[in-house]
Amino acid sequence: MFNILIVEDDKNTRRLMEDTIKDDGYNTFTAENGVEALIILEVQQIDLVVVDVMMPQMDGLEFTKILRRNNVKTPMLMVTAKGEPSDIKQGFLVGIDDYMVKPVDDEEMLLRIKALLRRSQIATEHQIQIGDVTLDYSTLTVTRKEESIELPKKEFYLLFKLLSYPNKIFTRYQLMDEFWGMDSDTSENTVNVHINRLRNRFKDYSEFEIVTIRGLGYKAVKKK
Repeated sequence: MFNILIVEDDKNTRRLMEDTIKDDGYNTFTAENGVEALIILEVQQIDLVVVDVMMPQMDGLEFTKILRRNNVKTPMLMVTAKGEPSDIKQGFLVGIDDYMVKPVDDEEMLLRIKALLRRSQIATEHQIQIGDVTLDYSTLTVTRKEESIELPKKEFYLLFKLLSYPNKIFTRYQLMDEFWGMDSDTSENTVNVHINRLRNRFKDYSEFEIVTIRGLGYKAVKKK
């Protein structure tokens, strides 16, 4: 499941966007300005950001500029009350990927989100190809040549997440929060158990491996 961060200072607009995006099957996180959004990005993996331009403390343009300056390539959908070409041009110059002018049409926003996720190489058909290995999100299967394995949901989601961001370190807390939730009674050891199961299943695969980063968490490494 993809994580969408909504950065909008107007409470009603933010809540409406959150409900619309969540109803379409995404996880949502919200922030009132760029400062709060940066804090969220430090602890949470985000797949796409919907960001307003005019906000207190740190506006959308400055927020985007900081991300791009730090080589963060997360897709950015800018929402602006200004439809002037000069304003839109400024957004693209700092690094946004797409824009919408308020009032936002909900259906169009969802279509643009899907398009941006496609462009960020996380395909809407939810497939990852690594050499002869294919991960298919819709069937929870990992296929290699003639062999196809259907995984339990949590195991598949973990593997898909790690391989969607090769070489990126995910903490146990991040993975626990995303797939089990902060209010879950399970412990971080649950993540370790699922990772070990994945390692055992794919120990003979030369295409990828899951690496433990001592004291932090895990990352996936593509070998082909």
